[in-house]
Amino acid sequence: MKLIESYRHDSQGYDPTFISDGWQAAFLNYAPAEALESIVKLDIHFQTDEVFVLLEGRAVLIAATIGDSIEYDLVDMRPGIIYNIPVNTWHKIAMYEGSKVLVVEKSNTHVSDFAFHDLSAQEQKDLQQAVRNLNI
Repeated sequence: MKLIESYRHDSQGYDPTFISDGWQAAFLNYAPAEALESIVKLDIHFQTDEVFVLLEGRAVLIAATIGDSIEYDLVDMRPGIIYNIPVNTWHKIAMYEGSKVLVVEKSNTHVSDFAFHDLSAQEQKDLQQAVRNLNI
């Protein structure tokens, strides 16, 4: 009798690997689109917090408030720590080659609960500099 299910995602990018009643667990594995230099927009969710756990490698979790300018709260993620991005918070993750992150949120967030803020060229440069200033 097999009662325990197991899931994995070995390809690059995001995969909502397990969707259940009201919540989902996804893998986000490094892909060039997730690299710091590729970040051109921030995301926001209006109906869910979003939890991130670094499984392998290096990643920087980015949260932001957007007004006349953008103010960042950056975390150099450590493996095994749960990081929460509260509902209605602009965010993104800068990933480095070989990194893997577990993401937990309400089910189907990736389908309909998101909006984007496009970063200007200067905002992209400012974000890149802020992340580099973490001395990663």
